[in-house]
Amino acid sequence: MKIAKPLLVLFLIFFTTHIFSQLTIDADLRARFEYRHGFNNLFPDDADPAAFVTQRSRLNIGYKQEKLKIFLAVQDVSTWGDTRQILISDGNDSFSLFQAWGQIYLNPKWSLKAGRQVISYDDQRIFGELDWAMQGRFHDAALIKYESEKFKADIGAAFSQEGQPNEGTGFDIQGFFTYKAMQYAYLKHHWKKSSASFLFLNTGFQKFTGVNNDVPDGTFYRQTTGSYFTFPISKVNLVGSAYYQFGKADATTDLSAYQVSLEATYKPGKILYGLGVEVLSGTDQDGDRKNKSFFPLYGTNHKFNGYMDYFYVGNHANNVGLNDLYAKLVFTTGEKSKLLLKGHYFMANADLTADEDKYLGTEVDVVFTQKIIKNVKLNLGYSHMFASESMSLIKGGRPNDNTNNWGWAQLIINPNLFTTDFKKDIQ
Repeated sequence: MKIAKPLLVLFLIFFTTHIFSQLTIDADLRARFEYRHGFNNLFPDDADPAAFVTQRSRLNIGYKQEKLKIFLAVQDVSTWGDTRQILISDGNDSFSLFQAWGQIYLNPKWSLKAGRQVISYDDQRIFGELDWAMQGRFHDAALIKYESEKFKADIGAAFSQEGQPNEGTGFDIQGFFTYKAMQYAYLKHHWKKSSASFLFLNTGFQKFTGVNNDVPDGTFYRQTTGSYFTFPISKVNLVGSAYYQFGKADATTDLSAYQVSLEATYKPGKILYGLGVEVLSGTDQDGDRKNKSFFPLYGTNHKFNGYMDYFYVGNHANNVGLNDLYAKLVFTTGEKSKLLLKGHYFMANADLTADEDKYLGTEVDVVFTQKIIKNVKLNLGYSHMFASESMSLIKGGRPNDNTNNWGWAQLIINPNLFTTDFKKDIQ
């Protein structure tokens, strides 16, 4: 009897924790070939184009029960050929932990989520997963979450350190995106066919002083706040956003910047028609005491302003801003395929030096998507930048009269490998 009771308790614990549980394992394998001849920047004279294949090999493991979710994602991101075939270990340090978080449900509406996680909202302009980049984007953060049928709210915070020091909190990892501290609040309300959200984001960056600018000396902060909405009018779907940035652009420069966008799409049949505009404020090249350049810090910036990544993808910070007028067509070319045609007309938002023409260039993007079989997809893309002379003024003086184009092909394989619903299995 003394032995039976502990065994009964262990059985009840196992039964209650597994009867309403589910375990899933998914794979995300993708390989992408790229031909670069003016990608991300104007192509220089007397240079050869680049070509390579990158690969992501990611394994996602999810576990959930009535009041708990756990998610783990490990990945290897590498370039074909960057590791010699017979090395004992991968010397390129390409293996990493992409996500590792737990979410505890206090009741059906409130939960706590903590760990390494993706933070993504709305159209991913301010917060996004950055799935185009093989490595993706994550945050080491803690969130308080509320969600009902029509309303959700997230309050999040993060604090970054390189290690576990005994003195001081200096954060030596420098970079435009790398925050020392971050706090935000996100609210979203759904109506029958529309929605609106509000975001307030406060990001703190390490301030440095000293002769070599390497002595930690406090933290300076940048704030981003604004709204995103979706609103259909008959058969036309409208989406838009408006954000304002203020605080500090760096340790000594004040910031006052804005972003606004509006897109309308219409799909009467097999063709989707779209027209949109985005304005991101910039700083005059002739100089301004206050920085007026908006920068979408943690979004999926590849998704916006042309796929050739000339703007806001690790570049164009503290620059002349951008006015982007674009149009797109999406053709349904088959039961499992579609074709995207998109054109961008780019202009500087702020004044260029010596009153140069604000027109920067025109980009044309073409993307074909074909579903091959279940969980297997092929993407083919081509982009061409027709740059103006003014483009070279913001791209380090590189010539604008060379051909600037980019082609790519990507194979994505993302099957579910394993799913066990313990409740169904017991039944």
